[in-house]
Amino acid sequence: MKLSPATPMHDDTPSLAPLVSMLAADMDRVNATILARMDSKIALIPQLAGHLIAAGGKRMRPMMTVAGAMLGSRDAAAREPAVKLATAVEFIHSATLLHDDVIDESALRRGRDTANALWGNDASVLVGDFLFARAFELMVEAGDLTVLGRLASAAARITEGEIRQMAITGQPDTPPEDYYDVIEGKTAVLFSAAAAAGIEITGASTARIEAMRVYGMKLGMAFQIMDDALDYTASADDMGKNAGDDFADQKITLPTILAWQDGDADERSFWQRTLGDAEFADGDLAMAQGILARHDAVGRAISIARGLADEAAAALDPFMDDGATAPLAAALADAARFAAARSS
Repeated sequence: MKLSPATPMHDDTPSLAPLVSMLAADMDRVNATILARMDSKIALIPQLAGHLIAAGGKRMRPMMTVAGAMLGSRDAAAREPAVKLATAVEFIHSATLLHDDVIDESALRRGRDTANALWGNDASVLVGDFLFARAFELMVEAGDLTVLGRLASAAARITEGEIRQMAITGQPDTPPEDYYDVIEGKTAVLFSAAAAAGIEITGASTARIEAMRVYGMKLGMAFQIMDDALDYTASADDMGKNAGDDFADQKITLPTILAWQDGDADERSFWQRTLGDAEFADGDLAMAQGILARHDAVGRAISIARGLADEAAAALDPFMDDGATAPLAAALADAARFAAARSS
């Protein structure tokens, strides 16, 4: 994915609150559908799935679907299939989180013990599979084969993104383009498909569907880059997971790529010993943070994220000249900038 140079964000502090307020009624229906459709006669399934889903999170992915549908139609009945699609999006996301935590052997998620830490790896993987299956049931029920194809393709690309991430793990000399391919697959493609599916299910024009697809892709890229930057700067309380987990897991992210590119022989030797060879010593995380600070690698990564957020906002121009859609489009633009300005 080709990235344009970062552009400055607006001076006003962005917020997710306007979007949350506008979507509140439809998101209540999504949340009710989530609770209903993760139910099962097997008690462990709603117990384990509910532990993750009830932990909160911003629900940004299903919000993209609901927002897309609202941009496409002011008729609540016409938006009804989008409620099922938004629930499917949340189930796809939750399933990938369950599987990721098993792969990463994570102990914390959103500040709580992970499902695999509480119930074990086998149960987490199987409940993740259950959520994937429920997601596809919901997509079929929504009744649009084109939209089903869009979300099914996104689910496949998420897995490809995760496999690509495994391939670059422990490779500190990874070029930025490979990293962008990873995060486009594992994160941005679901934001993009969620946003496009929501408006597509209402019968919107091709141009408007494409605008939401681009918006979601740019937003998702910005969101993941910020996540990766925060791993080296935010506290465990802010992040809801242990700070420095990416470093300990040898994950290659944009800050470390930038530091490697600018680093001298000693710094590259450090990255090879830690990220490359997993030979960690006391104080290595602090040393990594020092090297990143020396090259302003985190700040530069955040600048790229903010540039992408502004590109996401610009993609909404087709909705800004329409009095019926402009307020929601403005809230979506603010949400994109929020994604690249958050601290958790």
